[in-house]
Amino acid sequence: MNPTQTLAPRQAAQNAAYFSFRDPFVFRGEGFVPTTAEPFAYQYYDKNRMVLGKRMEDQLRFATCYWHSFGWGGTDPFGEPSFLRPWHGAGDPMAQALRKADVAFELFRLIDSPFFTFHDRDVAPEGATLRESNDNLKRIEAVFERKMDETGVKLLWGTANLFGNRRYMAGAATNPDPDVFAYAAAQVKQVLEMTHRLRGANYVLWGGREGYETLLNTDLKRELAQLGRFLNLVVEHKHKIGFKGQILIEPKPAEPTKHQYDYDVGTVYGFLKAHGLESEVKVNLEQNHALLAGHTFEHEIALAGALGIFGSLDMNRGDEMLGWDTDQFPNNLPQVAMTMYEVLKAGGIGQGGLNFDAKLRRQSIDPDDLVWAHATAMDLCARALLVAERMIEDGALQQHVQTRYQGWDTPRGRAILQGERTLEALAREVETEGLEPRPVSARQERLEHLVNGYF
Repeated sequence: MNPTQTLAPRQAAQNAAYFSFRDPFVFRGEGFVPTTAEPFAYQYYDKNRMVLGKRMEDQLRFATCYWHSFGWGGTDPFGEPSFLRPWHGAGDPMAQALRKADVAFELFRLIDSPFFTFHDRDVAPEGATLRESNDNLKRIEAVFERKMDETGVKLLWGTANLFGNRRYMAGAATNPDPDVFAYAAAQVKQVLEMTHRLRGANYVLWGGREGYETLLNTDLKRELAQLGRFLNLVVEHKHKIGFKGQILIEPKPAEPTKHQYDYDVGTVYGFLKAHGLESEVKVNLEQNHALLAGHTFEHEIALAGALGIFGSLDMNRGDEMLGWDTDQFPNNLPQVAMTMYEVLKAGGIGQGGLNFDAKLRRQSIDPDDLVWAHATAMDLCARALLVAERMIEDGALQQHVQTRYQGWDTPRGRAILQGERTLEALAREVETEGLEPRPVSARQERLEHLVNGYF
């Protein structure tokens, strides 16, 4: 088969009819009234609207993920697949991959998604050897390239699945077997180069198996050194091939392993500093992962921004009542608005984006549920961005923060931070001047009321 060959016309027509929607969703404004002919339109996502000097589309940079949307079958630890997509059953794996690609780009068209993201093993079947796997991936790459040229959809990021196959059950870079390390390196090389050829904006590394189940069989020092070496190899190859995108790490504290080395933003930053990579690698953050680490999403974004490693977001959510990674679509306006506020404070999304790394609930089995889930999440995020814009433009919240720390902007405050005061000098000042600090109210309740007013 020619690498650029897609499905037969009859099959392509079937894929185009996979969803009941025919026309892409457009912006109609807050006054939109659903009808039978047009059951949904964007009420807030006006991609050309200017928000703080940028088009809304450029502030948000929405991406649809391939794995949960098209690869995942709707399983859970106690239940078999519930979605039963046409490409999930028996058949030729490459034919199924091609059909899946047609349906994926049809979804991108319907919701007007400017970007998509993928794992290698979700877009192309794994072969008996790495060479065969790479050949399968190259065939899909040719299809992607043609479809991207035809539709204008771009690649936000690619990544290699270094956790699914049993060879990675003890990790990839941190595996006790150097042969596994080498295999993982070869897999990443292929996907990084594919991402480069498809003009991807980022490349992501998620260490789902880079951790341990028990310390009884784990050498922490050795595994951390291996992980540092692996990440340096990726950065070195990025520069060798001229890839201009960001290298991103996605923090998560646990699940599937007991403890993962990319626990949270603070842990990742310390690891990057230890290996001289703090200016080379940034983070891709997810709310559910933040919750599992005992943080809020806003905390992780704010800390990443403060440390200069904020890169991109997986825009899904967890359930605060459940202790695992539920990967639900966002639907909480105040929560998402505070997320967007911290993103804007951190300088904006930059080369990153808002990737819907989210799963339908396994009872949402209609194909159209994929369309509804993504489109309504996009509209919610757009609405949240407008709330965050009001917060930024009003400036009341930031003014309170500046006032609270204004003492550090005085000559004395600056002298302390610049190392011009010793411990002895500070003690002497307090004693001779009779300094007695006067506590000032933090006004938390007033600020909570202020924030609620923006909604």
